[in-house]
Formats: sequence, structure tokens, C-alpha cells
Amino acid sequence: MIPLRYGRHALLVECEDLDEVAALHAELARRRRAGTLPPVHDLVPAERTVLIDGLDDPAALAAQLVTWTPTPVEAARGPAIHLAVHYDGPDLDEVAEAWGVPRDQVAAIHSAHEYRVAFCGFAPGFAYLTGLPERYHLPRRRTPRPSVPPGFVAVAGPYTGVYPSASPGGWNLIGATDAELWDLRRDEPALLVPGGTVRFVPASGRPAASPSGGPVCREPARVRDAARERDPAREPYPESEAGPAAGPAAGPAVEILRAGALTTVQDLGRPGYAHLGVPRSGALDLAAHRLANRLVGNEPEAATLETTVSGLTLRALAPTLVAVCGAVAPIRLDGRPAPWCAPIALRPGQTLDVGAAARGVRSYVAFAGGVAVESVLGSRSTDLLAGLGARPSQTGRNGLRDGDLLPLGAPTGPPRPADTHPVTAPAAPGSVLELPVLPGPRPASFPAAAWRVLTGGEYVVSAASNRIALRLDGPALERGGPDTIPSEGAVLGAIQVPADGRPIVFLADHPPTGGYPVIGVVPAAALGPAAQAPPGARLRFRATGHRGVPG
Repeated sequence: MIPLRYGRHALLVECEDLDEVAALHAELARRRRAGTLPPVHDLVPAERTVLIDGLDDPAALAAQLVTWTPTPVEAARGPAIHLAVHYDGPDLDEVAEAWGVPRDQVAAIHSAHEYRVAFCGFAPGFAYLTGLPERYHLPRRRTPRPSVPPGFVAVAGPYTGVYPSASPGGWNLIGATDAELWDLRRDEPALLVPGGTVRFVPASGRPAASPSGGPVCREPARVRDAARERDPAREPYPESEAGPAAGPAAGPAVEILRAGALTTVQDLGRPGYAHLGVPRSGALDLAAHRLANRLVGNEPEAATLETTVSGLTLRALAPTLVAVCGAVAPIRLDGRPAPWCAPIALRPGQTLDVGAAARGVRSYVAFAGGVAVESVLGSRSTDLLAGLGARPSQTGRNGLRDGDLLPLGAPTGPPRPADTHPVTAPAAPGSVLELPVLPGPRPASFPAAAWRVLTGGEYVVSAASNRIALRLDGPALERGGPDTIPSEGAVLGAIQVPADGRPIVFLADHPPTGGYPVIGVVPAAALGPAAQAPPGARLRFRATGHRGVPG
């Protein structure tokens, strides 16, 4: 086992194989239960690594790890799951060409094997399935799609996977299934769990019953023709017909009159579930979120509303105190100017309008008592990648809607003034945002020239950026190895470099695992300005720490 520093608060432990990964993860979990492991946020097993995230002193644990001898874990064979698949994905022709077979033979090849769930990650319910013969292994796509609709069956490297929800993805899409891979209404939300086995059944020739007697998921509706004719990253499927974010309010509440481009409920996030593929989520600009809560008397963990670019309009249905921080934007109370970064008393029936951001991207609206939507896995945050929270979205493009009612909690304390109002938005149009960056876990994976380009070049924030990642246009970074790496855990602020060389900075909704190398890490405390950088903003990375030196 080789422990590698990963940013300021994490270790990435390299293992020999999946068996050693399982043994180390079991040992870490045992020590955590016994209270002999330092407090951590997440333990994330992957193909050849275990990520230990949230450490106060990574160096101290690294020194201990090299003395451990974890006990091998006996593999447990889980229930066999049969998934009916319509093999007509948008990458089917490319896969057939790479495999050297006719298009109609891909289904026969892919469904001829039994697969084992090696580990989970990337997104809730996303399982990495082993069992595809090596001659059919394919690299990930050179440029990942910003969004892949749910249900697509895909292959990459030695793995097969099924996207459980709309999410970014660089795998090759060969078909689709209607199986529910992740459902919080089940006792076990994940359909595919480590140790389980999976068989794929071509939909057109599905047998009446599973050969092994296991469950067979219903035959999927035919993949929409549009999915085969266009890139689903550009035009995802229409949003789900989910009900309102909250029903009629029995107590204090606010009504959303104008939801704007994207408004979501956010708190400090839900660390601790990355091993299930659940991102941390939470407010992107934590300083603004905390300040807004302070101004109305809340604790930092109270839920706020995070708006994007165009703000929102709401109506108070009960007396409440509200504050708006983050992006600099005009605030109006019943049409009259109201203060920004200050408490505002709302009477029943009054409307508050947060206008379009003049500086920055995201505003945070806090209410005394907090937004009291139902908690999911210990957090009220809406996670658009995982589909968790007050307004799960199947497209990753929408949060709250016009007409939604949001309950409010009981006030917990008096308003607390602030001597300073931190503004993480860019200082002015045309200014250059500077972000500190630490080396990634494997500095030797990139030539020295790539680090010099990253820390010496200038980048522009792409319009494709979202809560998942800040995508950048600018100097391409040279790679020192293969286009992809074995999937492994990723930390908040990690800078991935896909095959096209354009860096991607992971934000709060980022996938817990990824298969592109990481050249650096932006410390979490410095990510607020990144969250407030609008498309077109100029950005530079400033090296901090010593490249290639542990600690």
C-alpha cells in the first residue's frame, strides 16, 4: 500500500488489486467503528485505490498505514440481477468499429458474459461491473459529455456501467434500460451492490424468466430516436414530471413566484456517502451561505436558497427575516430598493425580488429558521447530479419551479451583525481571478511543462460550467501517460485533465470517483470565488506548496 497526499485533507492509498482495496477498506471501516481511526468524512474504495477524505493530519495517518496488514476479505456473491437492454446507444457504431464486428453483434458480445459488481461510485447507484473480456476494453471518450441521460448502458476500460441519473460521463453508450438503479424508497437504494452479479439481456430477445431465477427488469421503452441522432450532452431528455418541491405549508412558508435560471435548496452538504456514489453537494459559496445565515440568526448548517445568475422572486406567507448575500445583485421589497447583505423583515404578502447578478453568479437567500424541506441522507441540499433533495432533476438543468411552497423552520436565535461582508465575486469585469493550487496526488503523471502551463497560463470559464465542475478553455495540458486512469476517488477542488487537455475543477456536486488524472487541487476554502466566476471570466492558478514533495 502506498499512501499519497491528495490536497490538504486527504490521502489516496494505492493498492495492488481489488482484493487489497477491499481488505484496506474493511480495515479502515473497522477502525472507524472502533474509534481508533482519526475522524474522516469519506472512505471511497475504487479499482486500485482507497480515498480517505476529511483528515486533519494526513501525514500522521500515512505513517501508520504503511505498518498495517489488513486481513483479506472473502468475496460475497450477491443476488443475480438481469437487466433488459435495448442495444441502440449513440456510440454503438463506434464501439462496433473498435471491436471489429458488425453493429448487430455488439449486443450478443456484451450480453454473453456474467458481470460482477466490483465497487460503486461516480453517482448514486452507479456500479463498476467487471467481466468484459480484455479484447473488448475501450478507452473513455476523449471529451466527456456534460450530461448523459439516465438508463444508458456504457463501457469503458475493463468496466460496464449503467447511468442511474443524468450526469456527466465519458463512457461509450451502447444501449439503455428502464431499470431503477437508485431508489430511496427501497430498503437498499442501490439495485447493484458490491459482490452482486449482473446479466444483460437484449430487449428484443428477453426470455420469459431469468435463467437463474433472479429478477428480470422490465423491457425498456425504445430509446428515443433523438438520443441516437444528437449528442445527449447538448439536449438532454425533458425533465421528469415530479410533483412540487413542497406541498401546502401548514406553518411559516414562502412561495416561489419566479424561480429564475436555477434556484436550489442548499446547506453544508452530505459528506459520508461518497462510497455509495453520493456527492457531498451543499452551497458552492460557503462564505456567502454562512454570512446570510448569520445575519438572520441561524446556525451555519441551516438551509438557504442558492440562485444562479437571474435571481428569484418570492412571497412571504408568514412574518420572517431574510438576508441576501453572495453575488452582488439589486434587492427589492415590494418594488422598492432593499439592502444587500443585511437583514430584511418581511410581512405576510410582501414580495422580495433578487435581481440579476451584477457581479458574480450565485446569491444566497437565508430565512430565520432556515428552509425546512425534508432532509435526505442527513442534508436538505438539492443535488442535481444525484437527484436528491427538494427538487430532484432528471436533466440537471432545473431546481425549484414557479409556484413551489417552501416551509420555514422556527427561528433559533437573534440576528447577528457582521463587521465585514466577504464578497467572493470577481472584483470587476475584465479582472483576472486567481486560485491557489496544490499538486495532485501523482505529480510525476504529468510532465513538468504541464504544471508550468497550468500555473503560468490564463484560462477562461466555459459556459458549460455548473454545480458539478468549473470547465475551462485555454492552454491544453500535456499528459504524461494514458488518456484515462483506473477510476478512483476524487476530492472537492480536484483539477481533472481529460484527454483534450482542458482542465476541469470539481465543485460540490462532483462525482465521487473519476477516471481522468488529477494535476492539482484547489483548496476547498478557495472555491467560493470559483463558484462566483461567470462564463467568460479570466482565471489563473497560483502554485502553493512544493511540487512533488509530500506533506
